[in-house]
Amino acid sequence: MTEFLLTIIGAALVNNLLLSLPLGIDVLLRAPAARDRLQALGLATSSLMLLAVPLNHLFYQQVLLPLEVGYLRLLVFLPLGAALIIPVLAVLARIRPNLPWSGLAPLLLINSAVLGLTLLSAELSLMQTLALSLGGGLGFWLALLLFADLLERIDQYSVPAPFRGAPILLISAGLMGLALLGFGGLEHSG
Repeated sequence: MTEFLLTIIGAALVNNLLLSLPLGIDVLLRAPAARDRLQALGLATSSLMLLAVPLNHLFYQQVLLPLEVGYLRLLVFLPLGAALIIPVLAVLARIRPNLPWSGLAPLLLINSAVLGLTLLSAELSLMQTLALSLGGGLGFWLALLLFADLLERIDQYSVPAPFRGAPILLISAGLMGLALLGFGGLEHSG
């Protein structure tokens, strides 16, 4: 149980997909700046990771490896993850109707964090995969919420013209990644 919790915390903070590993940064650069929109995107990405990564892991372990066609995993993971986008958004729209869900499907489709996490967890156990997908989704959501706050602050201050838009977002992502890197020194003793 301790390893499960440490994997979740590690995936959310230390090995954040968006900040430590540059997976999903494309979504951040294309995402609208509205806080509720980023909240919906974070929730949808977390839910998609929690469903797609373990399903892809099971398919890889139970179908592709016994057939000795593990090299086809990328061709299988992409359509399986993409097929889950619309149902995930439909369920989330029923659960949280106050968030803006329309137009998130393309952002989820191009999100490399889901595919990257699936590829990273292909050789792990199912419990490690579940912990990694939960922690990765929560970390992605946390990073989006931090960026929403950052974007509000940037709008309040005058940013020099060469740094407006994507440059200030990438600089901020790098600084936030360095801040979360400090959690890498935490060790489990026990």
